[in-house]
Amino acid sequence: MDRGQFGPAARVLDDLLKGHPTDVSGLFLKAEIATRNGHYAEAEPLLARCVELDPEFNAARFHFANAMLETGKPQCALAQADELLKREPRNPVFLALKAMALELLDEYAASTSLWQEVVQTSAPPDCWVRYAHALRGLGRRDESIAAYRKALELDPSFGRAYWGLANLKMFRFSEANIAQMEAQIARSELPPENRTPLLFSLGKAYADLKLYEKSFSSYARGNAIHRLGITHDPEIMTAYVARCRRIFTTEFFHARAGRGSDNRAPIFLVGMLRSGSTLVEQILASHSHIEGTRELFNLAAISRHIQTEISSGEANYPAVLEKIDGPTLKRFGEQYLETVRVHRKLGRPFFTDKMGSNFAHLGLLNLILPNAKIIDVRRHPLACCFSNFTQLFANGQNNTYRLADIGQLYRDYVALMAHFDRVLPGRVHRVFYEQLVANPEAEIRRLLDYLELPFEQGCLEFYKNDRAVSTISSEQVRSPLYKEALEHWRHYESWLGPLKSALGPVLDAYPDVPAFD
Repeated sequence: MDRGQFGPAARVLDDLLKGHPTDVSGLFLKAEIATRNGHYAEAEPLLARCVELDPEFNAARFHFANAMLETGKPQCALAQADELLKREPRNPVFLALKAMALELLDEYAASTSLWQEVVQTSAPPDCWVRYAHALRGLGRRDESIAAYRKALELDPSFGRAYWGLANLKMFRFSEANIAQMEAQIARSELPPENRTPLLFSLGKAYADLKLYEKSFSSYARGNAIHRLGITHDPEIMTAYVARCRRIFTTEFFHARAGRGSDNRAPIFLVGMLRSGSTLVEQILASHSHIEGTRELFNLAAISRHIQTEISSGEANYPAVLEKIDGPTLKRFGEQYLETVRVHRKLGRPFFTDKMGSNFAHLGLLNLILPNAKIIDVRRHPLACCFSNFTQLFANGQNNTYRLADIGQLYRDYVALMAHFDRVLPGRVHRVFYEQLVANPEAEIRRLLDYLELPFEQGCLEFYKNDRAVSTISSEQVRSPLYKEALEHWRHYESWLGPLKSALGPVLDAYPDVPAFD
């Protein structure tokens, strides 16, 4: 394991565990291999077994909680954090674990209080950045800036602190800030985990100065470095979309009509990242009948369960859905509703799930929750895709670090949504970001008509809603609509050739959709 030879290490551990299935150290090391490879769902049961065999094994309990955070089970992670804190109430690592669980449970005020406690214990820069993120989510902008600056006092090369400041859209870097960032990037020994966010931050800084060539160069360098460290094959998604289009026919859904849960509470917001879905969510959450939650992982978790426990392999999904009976589909629908219950705190009849990537799970969604509402939020392909290119995400989103990859994903997304428009006409309501900004009242009324809800003035005054917002668009939704950013991508158009090629006819047809074979 120390040499990074995880395959041979796993085989040694498998041999050990065949003869000694309750060897806690062996289970823990096998879980560590899974975690290092990003396979948290595989690590979780191994760590659960460690804790069961040795309840005093704090390291296993800590990693167990972290695995549950990664697999979208914050309530379970919170229980493990509380158990650890019973033993060591002031341990800053355990306090930070609880703070992260509370954030995923939308308990931002409690989480921020814990982060404040953590940073008072000679905390490293990372904790100050997390504290700053929490403050930003609550709209406490000045305190957030101060916390990011504190992280930089502790480590002037800490790239994520600069990137946190860059994500405060109204924040502007000074000439001195830019000189500091350039000086850090000039250091040959600067590791990629700091170099990459510094380059993204410089991209934003130069954009604010209207130095667009330098801005694009910084973004391109940051994306290239990050892309070298990840594995991504865009053809996997393209092949998956092709399978969906073969399986999910009109006849397929007619044959399964009436199955699944009949609950009408969920409102799914789907689409590409950076499309305007946070704005639409804020508008809906300002309606007295709708509670805004967050990006929920629960539908994807059900899909993963079907792929790992029912399907014989990835290539057999979604075909495996043909074999699932009505009671099982209903059970999956009820399972979704039960697991998201923890995020519903206001008792309103409807709630939003803003996980945009759920567009890939619309077939499953229509089977298990046929009465749920689905809203596709769409933005001009060049504006949306370039906005993704300028964003360094906290984790995942491996398809956003090369212009051609983003364009292919956008094209696949449009093709899949067009397919569902054909086989389930009227099932999905579409909001175009540009039209929403240009004529908000008309578009909001149209949206609420689809949801079968009355118009409320609060939806037009969404920026007065003081709910916590965890996404990077938290600042924009606290302000009235503005049109300035709609055409921002045009300053970079001369460098977007690979993106345009990947988008193909989708770009020329927007907002219409080209014919897909």
